[in-house]
Amino acid sequence: MKFSEQLEARYSEMLTHYPVKRSLLVPFLLYIQDEFGYVTDDSIEEIAKRLEISPLEVRNVISYYSMLRTKPSGKYNVQVCTNICCQLRGGEEMLGHVREKLGVKVNKEVTSDGIFSVEEVECIGACSWAPAMQVNYDFHENLTPEKIDQILDEYRQKAVQE
Repeated sequence: MKFSEQLEARYSEMLTHYPVKRSLLVPFLLYIQDEFGYVTDDSIEEIAKRLEISPLEVRNVISYYSMLRTKPSGKYNVQVCTNICCQLRGGEEMLGHVREKLGVKVNKEVTSDGIFSVEEVECIGACSWAPAMQVNYDFHENLTPEKIDQILDEYRQKAVQE
């Protein structure tokens, strides 16, 4: 697999910041995901080879972090937290509301227009502001169904304008 010129430059530059090659795994996986939309099988093989670790080690790291995906997602990936703090403050209901509004199965589908995918995640570290969700890299806290509708409508409008 060949990385783009920009991704290749990032990799080379990042190597100078980490005394142990393996340490750049998570940040570089995020760059791979940003470029391809998800972490592909080929990119897993390539980064494992470059970092001198097994592809299984790379997959183990990917499975640990909810922000890393091995399947295509929508332009905006909506991650709704259902961990205990969020759950106690309505996280499950917020996930149900997102699912119904977008009309997709959680962790399985992308909206027909390709704009949204929805994931249930264990924790996004926003316990003090529960219930919470993350859209790509943007956090949204103290959710209500009305606030979710407004947030999703803004992202849809943004996607249509681009």
